[in-house]
Amino acid sequence: MTTEIKTIERIRASYSQKEITKLDELKMLDKKVKRPAQIFAYVYGSLLSLVLGTGMCFAMQVIGSNMVLGIGIGIIGIVLTLTTYPIFKAILKKRKNKYATQIFELSDSLLNK
Repeated sequence: MTTEIKTIERIRASYSQKEITKLDELKMLDKKVKRPAQIFAYVYGSLLSLVLGTGMCFAMQVIGSNMVLGIGIGIIGIVLTLTTYPIFKAILKKRKNKYATQIFELSDSLLNK
């Protein structure tokens, strides 16, 4: 009988409105700050890794027979792939500066309870 009651309570809880707390707001704001920088890094890094791979394919003559072109494309891919992390950090820093006051206000209100 107790498992039935637990099941009923679990189902009922899944349909009830959940109250958003200040901690939930702080977590959402933190995600809002970090997500664009992470998405940029994943997409930019992946695309430039494909450029690097294309250069390697040309250099090893898997695609075509132009080794010089492959080395050039590979070097461009390497250099641009190395820029992913500094650009990620710059985007993250800019967004942290933009939302810092809101995060400090929320965290201060949570810490001063």
